[in-house]
This record gives sequence, C-alpha cells and structure tokens, in this order.
Amino acid sequence: MKITAAVLEEIGRPGPYAQTRPLSICELDLAPPQTGEVLVRVAAAGLCHSDLSVINGDRPRPVPMVLGHEGAGVVEALGEGVTDLAVGDHVVFVFVPSCGHCGPCQAGRPALCEPGAAANGRGEMLGGGTRLSRNGQPVHHMTGVSSYATHAVISRRSLVKVDRDLPLPIAALMGCAVLTGAGAVFNMGAVQPGGRAAVVGLGGVGLAAILGAAAAGAETIVAVDTLPAKLALAKELGATHTFEAQDPDLAAKIKEATSGGVDAALEFAGSARALEAAFAMTRRGGTTITAGLPNPAAVLNISPLALVAEERTLRGSYLGSGVPSRDIPRFLGLYRRGKLAVDKLMTHQIKLSAINEGFDRLHHGEAIRQVITFEEAL
Repeated sequence: MKITAAVLEEIGRPGPYAQTRPLSICELDLAPPQTGEVLVRVAAAGLCHSDLSVINGDRPRPVPMVLGHEGAGVVEALGEGVTDLAVGDHVVFVFVPSCGHCGPCQAGRPALCEPGAAANGRGEMLGGGTRLSRNGQPVHHMTGVSSYATHAVISRRSLVKVDRDLPLPIAALMGCAVLTGAGAVFNMGAVQPGGRAAVVGLGGVGLAAILGAAAAGAETIVAVDTLPAKLALAKELGATHTFEAQDPDLAAKIKEATSGGVDAALEFAGSARALEAAFAMTRRGGTTITAGLPNPAAVLNISPLALVAEERTLRGSYLGSGVPSRDIPRFLGLYRRGKLAVDKLMTHQIKLSAINEGFDRLHHGEAIRQVITFEEAL
C-alpha cells in the first residue's frame, strides 16, 4: 500500500531544520504484515530527543529511515499468528520489540531483548528485513516502529492494547516519555515514599519522572534544568525545589537543601556532565540512575572511590527497566485517577508537514512533548 511518511535522508544536516529539511515528506510503499506483525493506522506520534539524536548524528542509524518511536494508533490488519488483537483495537507502540526467548526476556527484562536490540541497530523489523521501500529500494525502520507515517507495520511484540476511550495523543506519550521517565521511578526501587529524589534534565521523559516521583510519594523532589520555563513547569507538576543546571555550586546547594543529598538522582539530559552532576548530588549510600542517551563517544568522570567508601549505586535504565505490557496499563490507571497528569506534558499538536519546524523547537528547548496528529485515525 502507499503511505505518507517523514524520511530522514541523511544524518547531520545543520539547523535550522525548517530550512535544511533533514526530514522529507514523501510517498512510500508499505508491505503487508508478515507472521506476527500488525498493520496500524497511526493516530499520534511524539517528537522525542532520541529522534533528534539520530537527526544530528549523536546516535547514528542507517538511512534513509522513517523516524518516530513513540506513538499510538488503530489496528487495520493482522499478520498470520496474531490472534489476541482485532481490527479496530487501539494500541501503543513500544520501541524495543521483545522476542520472549533470549536470556533477558526469559529473566523478565524485555527492554534488554538481544534480538530486538540487534534488529533496532540494523533498522530492521524483529522478523528480519524491512517493510518500507521507495522506488524498489528499502527504507529503514526506527526501532521497529517508524511512527512518523500515516501507517506502520509493527511486530505484535511492540504493541500494547489500550482502551478505545483513551485519547490517542495521550496514549502515544505512554510509549516513551511516561514508560521511560515514570518507569525509571517505579521500577528501579530507589524513589520511596517520604524520600528525597532529584531529576536532572526536564524534557518529556524527565518531567514524566517528576510526575512519577510525586505519585510515588517522594517528600522532596528536586528539579534541575537550564531553562526557567521547564523549571516552572516542574514546580507545577510536583517539584519542591528547582535549581539552574549551570550553577557552579549546584551540588553543594542541593546537598544543603536536602540535608546531605538526595536518596535517588535520575538523569535524563543525555550528557556525561549531567550524569556527573546527578552523581554529585546523591547522598552517601544513595542511588544515581541514568536513562539519558549521550553521544557514544562521551566519557564519564566520577570517582570509583565514592562507589566503595560511600556505598553508592550507579545504574542504567532503558525503557523504564520494566515490562511494557504491565507498566503501560498501570500508568494509564494512574492517569485516569488524576495521579499522573500526562496531558500537561503535551505542549504542541502539529501536522506531519511541520515536523522539521517541530525539531527546531525541540532543539531550542521551546517544547516539552510535541505530538503529530493524523486526523483520519482519531
């Protein structure tokens, strides 16, 4: 079938993207779903810094590629072997397909699926190859999702069914921003009721972590960023303290405000410097968690002695370190009960044709979550 999609033609074009247009809107061919796959009419897709990192070259991927890893849509057709979904079902996309058979999957850690990671790195589907093409030449998939398109063929193992009465733009945010940010709070076990937490980097994922920390009952929630508008929104979402990230006395001031440092610091800025700052503001015996995705060449500079003598813990978190089929319904339940105000993360709804301008806004910190909406699917 013919679809319309945003294709990244080459990596590393300079901004402003509204002028250089790294993403071209064009017609592609989409093959039917194969065994274990589903054809989805995309309803909403979020613009995330992980997509921007592919555009600017921080996370190289094969091109041409249809970007987009956060989204939601409506099932239109089922491949062979898919028996637990029906045409018309609403689904959220998950950016790591889990095979269910490798070591991490068997250990209950689907975010670390080995075949899924390998397929994502190649820009292919979990079942192998691509379903996208242009003039007979293959076009790569981003994380097996490629949600910046009117339609997508996606592995059943990358889909979570949700209630049809849920607004699909809200559902879209569950697949990355909420799953990653709130998931890191709830699944890592470091943020406890009455405890002290810090969030460094207040994009959509970081602000979802602020929401998660508040829902988890943290008594003190410290928010750190470079932009005053994001710090103000963090305060609205539950932060008790805000600090400017460039303050040379940042760690000392946070330790003073929190009586020795936070129990858990979570970093979502995607830079080694931000992670070092998060580590510095964590108390003795505390936990520092990173879910940011820096350039692969970035190097962390921390004291190994502090890990031992202060019994610190430094942990990574990917996909919220959870189980999407379990966590997305849980987070939706919190949203419905008013405990997770996900709607406040959505600052813009845009059309696919405005995607390059949207990435300019994201690059300059002028948006939290922008969501592309496809009216015909809503």
